[in-house]
Parts: sequence; structure tokens; C-alpha cells
Amino acid sequence: MKFCKTYQQYMQGHGHNKLPSVGFKNLKKIIKSCRRASTQPTCPDHCPVCDGTFFPSLLNEMSDIVGCFNQRAQQLLELHLASGFRKYFLMLKGKLHKNHTALIEEGKDLVIYALINSIAIRKILKKYDKIHYSKQGQLFKSKVQTMHKEILQSPWLCELIALHINLRETKSKPREASALFDGCYLTFTDGKPSLTCELFDSVKIDIDLTCSICLTGYSV
Repeated sequence: MKFCKTYQQYMQGHGHNKLPSVGFKNLKKIIKSCRRASTQPTCPDHCPVCDGTFFPSLLNEMSDIVGCFNQRAQQLLELHLASGFRKYFLMLKGKLHKNHTALIEEGKDLVIYALINSIAIRKILKKYDKIHYSKQGQLFKSKVQTMHKEILQSPWLCELIALHINLRETKSKPREASALFDGCYLTFTDGKPSLTCELFDSVKIDIDLTCSICLTGYSV
């Protein structure tokens, strides 16, 4: 099954169809229109289609995905870690209507939402470079990372994954999504920590655990 179809089925099947996502169909149409508009074998520098449509559209989608994830992850962790007066205050506001197990499962869904969107972005950029015989997609990815718009750079993602690794012995009933965390393991390359996660279809993704601000590793 092609990843695009897998991605769409996952987003619809897990109730994420209302959340920001990567518009595969629209981005593919833009790439095709660029190929029709250009008579050259490769996309020229300062291509009006790519510079004015493809990359800005993808950047907006990435920003929406990261913003949505950060907001939901921050709220979830706030609810999970609340104690004392803060917990009582959230109960009065009606934010603690979910039990502990439901919060854990929602956290797992959020992590997979982040990882599958990261893979989707990587796939569409790889397709762009393949069609255009260029490295513009990789250059765009590097530029986005310097802008801190890459979802794998989110500290909230590291916090959520750390939470589930620490709570691996929870008594909550396992779901198919929980298999994600069975394939998570910590590695060190040149002293830098990273977390490798295996998603469905044997897709692997590496998450750099080095804080981009203080340049030290997160505790997992």
C-alpha cells in the first residue's frame, strides 16, 4: 500500500481528519503543474511555481501541524502532571473529565500523529527531489529546521514519548497504536542522544534528543 493511502486512512480512522495535515493531493498537483510549465529537465532556480506555491503551501501546513500538536501536547501534559490546588482548579473548569488511562491513550495518539506527519513531509519532499532531479526539497527541510518548524524538534514530543516510556508498565489495555512504543530505543552517536521509533510497515524515524536551545540532551 502506498504511503499516501496509508496516511489518509490513518488520519480518518483515528479521528484526526479535523486536525491539520499534509495535503498530498494538492501538493502533487502543484508538482505536476510545475512539470508542465517548465520545458527544462530540472526545475530552474527561482521557479515561480515552486517558490510561489509548493514550498509556501507546505510550510503553512507544517506550521499548522506543529502549532496544533504543541498546543494539544502541552494541555495533555498539564492535565497529567497536575496536582494539589492546580488539579482541583482544573477539575472545577471541567478539564479533568478524562481518567488516567484515557489521557495515556490520547498521548499515544498524539505521538503517532506527530511521527506520521513527519514521515509524510519527508515523503513529499523526497518525491519533489526525485521528479525535479534536484536537492531543493532537502535544502527546504534544512531551512525549516533552522526555523524550528520541524515537528521532530518539538520539546513536547520528547516529553510525551518520555512519559510513555516511563509508564510502559501501565495496566491500561494495549491498543494497536501502542505497538509504536515497543520499537522505541535510545541510541548515542558521537555522544549525542537520539530516539529511534519503528512505525507501521517497518518505517523507522530518528528523533534528536539534543535541545536546540541549550544543546544538552533531554532526559528519557
